[in-house]
Amino acid sequence: MTVAEPPALTGPHFGSYAPDEVTWLLKDLSGFHLEAPTEQREAAVQSGRAHYAESLPIEYQPDERYQDLFDAVLAESAERLAVAVGAMTELIVAERGRDVALVSLARAGTPIGILARRYARAALDLDLPHYTISIVRGRGIDTVALDYLRRRHDPAAVVFIDGWTGKGAIARELDAALEGTGFNSELAVLADPGECVRTYGTRDDFLIASACLNSTVSGLVSRTVLNRDLIGPNDFHGAKFYRELAGVDASGKLLDAVSARFDPAAARAQADAVRASDRTPTWSGWASVDKVRAEYGISTVNFVKPGVGETTRVLLRRVPWRVLVRSADDPDHRHIRLLAADRGVPVDVVSDLAYSCMGLVRDVSEDDPGPAPEHTATS
Repeated sequence: MTVAEPPALTGPHFGSYAPDEVTWLLKDLSGFHLEAPTEQREAAVQSGRAHYAESLPIEYQPDERYQDLFDAVLAESAERLAVAVGAMTELIVAERGRDVALVSLARAGTPIGILARRYARAALDLDLPHYTISIVRGRGIDTVALDYLRRRHDPAAVVFIDGWTGKGAIARELDAALEGTGFNSELAVLADPGECVRTYGTRDDFLIASACLNSTVSGLVSRTVLNRDLIGPNDFHGAKFYRELAGVDASGKLLDAVSARFDPAAARAQADAVRASDRTPTWSGWASVDKVRAEYGISTVNFVKPGVGETTRVLLRRVPWRVLVRSADDPDHRHIRLLAADRGVPVDVVSDLAYSCMGLVRDVSEDDPGPAPEHTATS
């Protein structure tokens, strides 16, 4: 018996992006209560009673000072982001051809994929299809979504995109998940400070504005969810659409600010793409993470989150223990210092740090965890 194909999602019914910007290969779980208090959720995940993808963190909403800082950061970094987007997209087209399909890894990859699509249209006269699918550390990629893509595109022409690399865990997850599928597992990222991939816009560990916030820079879409209660064998992985946050949505603001800089950034982007001749991954980031883990007596590298983007994530949705920075007054860390102060997290200066900063997750597995998160319908 032929199994019905699950429906793809587009805005405005799901997410705040325009329907031509991205097709979400996700199941809409907006009607379910999946959020759990951060400490409870962290303890359940660390103790092994739950997987992090089975529930969602409560969306942290920064105060007005932080929102103002985001606006300032975006204005200051828009052209640098435009150059990196352009360089990444130029490399994708040069190496994979003009008939490619862009597939972002939800959710950090989604705004980067949209920007790559916009750059391809503006600078290369290409109208590329763009999708978002889910990949979950420890559980692999959404195979139902891969089947959907295979029915519409040559797997060899699909390019997977993410926002940045930390220590390279998702790059490794993608490589393992796509073995034998016909899909090319070479990940393209905006920033590759961990030196984990060949196709990148920059290897600088700098502030990507889309890392500063959660769903409000990602089309109002949550992290992806994968649990047996809600996701059947023929379903896409799931996510929620936070319609109630429409009043503070900065997703379009981020895209438009960066896109407006494509014209002056194009020449530099093309030059950077040509200049990046030796792009062999060294995986230097992973070695640096393991060194910090040993020096700080941390039980697993999963508690060490390197780079500006990952450090920001720790402060926004994990239980942070401390933050390490290479420089005490790096302007790329203004939002990190603000978040750390707000949450009472100490910041240590480590001058020989390989990344510009790292976020360390507190081990709460031995705390009293309370009940595991439940998944209940809200309507």
